[in-house]
Amino acid sequence: MTFPLLGEKIENRKVKTTHGLINLPEDYKGKWVVLFSHPADFTPVCTTEFVAFQKKLNEFKALNTELIGLSIDQVFSHIKWVEWIKEKLGVNIEFPIIADDMGEIAKSFGMIQPAKGTNTVRAVFVIDDKAILRLILYYPQELGRNIDEILRSVRALQTSDNNKVAIPANWPNSDMIGSNVIIPPPSDVKGAAERSNQADCFDWWFCHKSIK
Repeated sequence: MTFPLLGEKIENRKVKTTHGLINLPEDYKGKWVVLFSHPADFTPVCTTEFVAFQKKLNEFKALNTELIGLSIDQVFSHIKWVEWIKEKLGVNIEFPIIADDMGEIAKSFGMIQPAKGTNTVRAVFVIDDKAILRLILYYPQELGRNIDEILRSVRALQTSDNNKVAIPANWPNSDMIGSNVIIPPPSDVKGAAERSNQADCFDWWFCHKSIK
């Protein structure tokens, strides 16, 4: 089994979705994308996830990020499920869902893992505005995702890119440095000496700053 690795560019392909045919990622040029798979339509955990994703859609869009769902169900199943969610739960799913009924896309992204059955696991792929794969998450079918963590991850990656910094654990609520970010360590002796007595440094190799 092979699938895209971090730092690799996503190969363009035409996919069938509830919004019609989409060229992925070409049609999202200049935007970030969260591509996520779910085991099946009309299942309880997946329904909670789709509602949660939709409720955070505007926050993703504020980060120039689009959502795309995927499972190996056919497109009419996706459409009927979306209708059910709107009718029964009052939530209108606005993002497209890929109908990968042949399983080709799921297999190419490692979303089907034989030891966990024939349905797609709960995979998440964050693709940046240059079509580069930046983050991969895998959850088993029995565990629903934390949508806030996916949103945080996109925000953190963009913050890292825009400021040339690294992001601490639990950012922006780090136990050690709060909402600060980590400055890359110096690459020579002179730089290390200059850093050693600066404020906001635990040591020359561990300095942080605010980006507000």
